[in-house]
Amino acid sequence: MPDVHPELEAGLRRVPSLVLSSWKLRLARLMMPVMRPKVATHGLAIEDHAVPGATTMARIYRPDSVSGPLPVIFWIHGGGLVIGDYKEDGWAMQFVTKLDVALVSVGYRLAPKHPFPAALDDLTAAFEWVASQAGQLGLDPSQICIAGESAGGGLAAALVQRLHDQGTNVDGQLLVYPMLDDRTAVRSDIGAKDHLVWTNGSNRFGWESYLGAEPGGESAPEYAVPGRRRDLSGLPPTWIGVGDIDLFHDECLDYASRLQEADVACELVVIPGAPHAFPSLSPGATPSKDFIASAVTF
Repeated sequence: MPDVHPELEAGLRRVPSLVLSSWKLRLARLMMPVMRPKVATHGLAIEDHAVPGATTMARIYRPDSVSGPLPVIFWIHGGGLVIGDYKEDGWAMQFVTKLDVALVSVGYRLAPKHPFPAALDDLTAAFEWVASQAGQLGLDPSQICIAGESAGGGLAAALVQRLHDQGTNVDGQLLVYPMLDDRTAVRSDIGAKDHLVWTNGSNRFGWESYLGAEPGGESAPEYAVPGRRRDLSGLPPTWIGVGDIDLFHDECLDYASRLQEADVACELVVIPGAPHAFPSLSPGATPSKDFIASAVTF
């Protein structure tokens, strides 16, 4: 078992030992809202919207005491590409109350029922809706940072790549322990249960569900696996944060290194003794506070 930071141990007790599979997926989806810590949303105004052109919803969080067009954090939830939803009160409180920004948390269709490119198409439609209707929504389309956690971090990276190739620039990308590379799922040196919270057994199920094929093949569809993109030049300033005992540690370091080699400003934050999802499971712990403070500063 990896050496966990002492302040993060208590939060891990709420997480069951579970390797996802087709028959366990329904259970995982039922458990996720229960595992999510209850968060007070005092000081936030919250609106839910149906996203035109996509079969999904978005929740807009903004400070209830600030008016005028607000800069945007376009947030994408995690869940291994197969679970999760757009209700991200915890992350909204971390950013909106500290930065006077709006956080737009966007849902997307989930695999395996809806494999690639369904999720990315939903997110693209949602981004275009935010950009085109910003005035009506009280948002500033000239100031958008695309961000996400875990699978949402990987989807954020993929969305940034697609938008860049279409000629649309954003101010930055904030990738919170992102799920970037399907080849991790077939690494022979990682056991199915070697990691906490998100195991490589679950990782393989998530990628297989999303790709509709075995992960780790010779190639993958464009934008399906952001860690496989060769040319990273021209992408926006980037923040990547991960724990050193997170399954995604190596792929995060690799992506950060390649961004830096491509002359993209990239800040990498690695937290010792931190497993996957640690800020959500232990928000009051010192490592979580330091991690969030770095993200907020970016």
